[in-house]
Parts: sequence; C-alpha cells; structure tokens
Amino acid sequence: MAEPNGQVEHCPESASSPGVPSLPTRYCRPVSDPGDVPSEILDRLRPVCRQLPETYEEPAWIGLRWRIRTRTFAHVYAPDPQRHPFYAQHLSGGEAPTVMTLRVPPDDLLGLTAGGFPFFRADWGRNVVGAILGDHTDWAEIAELITDSYCEMAPKFLVARVAFSPPGG
Repeated sequence: MAEPNGQVEHCPESASSPGVPSLPTRYCRPVSDPGDVPSEILDRLRPVCRQLPETYEEPAWIGLRWRIRTRTFAHVYAPDPQRHPFYAQHLSGGEAPTVMTLRVPPDDLLGLTAGGFPFFRADWGRNVVGAILGDHTDWAEIAELITDSYCEMAPKFLVARVAFSPPGG
C-alpha cells in the first residue's frame, strides 16, 4: 500500500534470501512452515525427488518444493482451508490436508482428474494437477507422477538420465 507520503510499504526482508529486494506488501502472503507438512509424507517424497538428476529442495512461499534449475516440478504444502474453501472438504481430524502439485503431460491431465479424489486440476497452469496426500495415497503412483513432472520441466539431456521403472516394478 502507498503511504500518505507516496512511499510503498514493502514486505520484511527474508532472512533466508538476504540481498533479495522485498516486494510491495500487496504481494506479501502468510506462509506455512515446511514443518506444516507431516514428516511421514516428506520421508516418502524426499527419496523420490532427490534421486532425479540435479534436483534440489527448498522452502516455498507455502510448504516445500523440489526444483530442477529454476523450475518447480513438485510442491507439497498444507493449504489454509479458510482461505481456499475447496480444501475444507478434505480436512482430516480438523487438520488441513496435505497437497502436492505437479506438472503432468497434457494428455494425462484429464485421465487423472476425471475420477476426482485424490486428484484435481489446479486453477493455474495448463498442465498442473494436485493430489491430496494421506493414508489413502498410492505412493508408487505418486513416485511415477513426480518423475513425469520432472521430465516435463527438466532439460532433455537430464531427462535422458532418468531411470524409469518398468510397469509394476
């Protein structure tokens, strides 16, 4: 917001990004801590993401994300159901659901999302799918989707280094 003197208020500088200019407050959002994602879910996701060539994990504006260079291929977070009412239907024991968003080949988007829960089409991006994670999760399918997402975002020479598992294996 502009102050009466015409100056624009800025978000506080992040300690994790010193030297990076802060944004005007209209872009500031409350963030969740990576600790908002249950450790048992992170324990399942980290080995899958880390085995892909040249990837890294970092805190995102909400939750954690895994990237290849500057492109996010997987993002896991616990959204605020009051801010995003779509997630209220997926509360578990009064807690926010854990959500992962990924990129999928465009031909796979409808097939994943047509069946509904646990998949949904994100309201941004042409090929972004979300998955509600929990006790019901098929972790082999999630691992395959993470690998597919990586392949959508990574340079071709890195994709060529990905070891694909045979079906059912």
